[in-house]
Amino acid sequence: MQLELGNILVKDVQFGDKTELKNGIVYVNKQELIENIKDERLARIEVDIVRPGDDVRICPVKDVLEPRVKVEGGGQVFPGIFGNAEMVGSGKTNVLKGMTVLTVGKIVGFQEGIIDMSGPGADYTPFSQTINLVVLCDKVEGLPQHEHEEAVRLAGLKATRYISEIAKNVTPDETFTFETKPLVEQLAQYPGLPKVAYVYMLQTQGLMHDTYLYGLDVKKILPTFLYPTEVMDGAVISGNCVSACDKNTTYHHLNNPVIADLFVRHGKDLNFVGVVVTNENVTLLDKERSSNFTAKLVDSLKVDGVIISEEGFGNPDADLIMNCRKIEALGIKTVLVTDEYAGRDVASQSLADANPLANAVVSGGNANAIIELPPMSKVIGYIEASEIIAGGFDGALKKDGSITVEIQAITGATNELGFNRMGALEF
Repeated sequence: MQLELGNILVKDVQFGDKTELKNGIVYVNKQELIENIKDERLARIEVDIVRPGDDVRICPVKDVLEPRVKVEGGGQVFPGIFGNAEMVGSGKTNVLKGMTVLTVGKIVGFQEGIIDMSGPGADYTPFSQTINLVVLCDKVEGLPQHEHEEAVRLAGLKATRYISEIAKNVTPDETFTFETKPLVEQLAQYPGLPKVAYVYMLQTQGLMHDTYLYGLDVKKILPTFLYPTEVMDGAVISGNCVSACDKNTTYHHLNNPVIADLFVRHGKDLNFVGVVVTNENVTLLDKERSSNFTAKLVDSLKVDGVIISEEGFGNPDADLIMNCRKIEALGIKTVLVTDEYAGRDVASQSLADANPLANAVVSGGNANAIIELPPMSKVIGYIEASEIIAGGFDGALKKDGSITVEIQAITGATNELGFNRMGALEF
């Protein structure tokens, strides 16, 4: 699989009479966009634009997406959602880089998030640094929660697809080529370098805690192998109402930094052979089955090491440790990427499960850390949700519009792909 990503650097997003790209500015016909994403389950759709530094708070945020469009090669971005699930990951794909489509609205589950475009909260989310086309969706009365989630999810995907079409016939500002050879060839390509695979854990706890692979709910799959470039073409999308700090939005999947960094090192100090995707189901039987198949797949690749990234916390900690100890038992080194829930006083055990074999861990930070968010002059969405979402509490919202919450409530704050704005200090 060889994929050329062409980045079109977006200077600004504005409303206009026609949806088009001119001189680096994305113009959006608001009414035409709304017509393209209408759904009988949605009573109201509104669209806004926010930019870095704006005195704006967005809450509760559902998903974040990045417009991408196939230029050459099979399939289309978000396969199985659009089209017939044809394989993607090869050819050419253009990207509107620097902007997002961001869905928000009345709360679906208790685990949507907050994005501040300025102030101290902006330091904890990468989406304070992007130009965001915000799509606010309100459901019709009486709509069940799972249908509410689906309607908002599809609205975001449709809006992103609509915007992306303007990038199809544009010469990119920069291009990057990524290649993974057929597996047998890839394993033999760099005989002097350690072979590394990536175990990509996807949230699948049900009850709107689901991720989709080629349009299929991932809790229904056995662990399987992907070429990394398939992920870049939208093979994996988010449907999650998990804690905002460590949910992988669709944008995170499209821009997975573990995959990107492994490609940077590929052929230099390691041989990146590919991706094993696995799930995080809730029963012990499901966890044992999936971790057994994950270990079997990794073993069949005859790799020297794997990176394992988690999504979520608590129940998925068991999946993380099962994957770790079963792969380590095969003599294959593991590095875990997770975050921590160590309590506001940092005195609690960080993960719900542990094992001595988990001796190489990268942390995205402590989600229980408290932050004071000052009032903003404009709120898009429903600020009262800040007292309900994970990381908030009764009394979190003050009369002046300021909020006291755990950083758990901030979208992307402790992301377990390492796609966040915090770092570490060595003592």
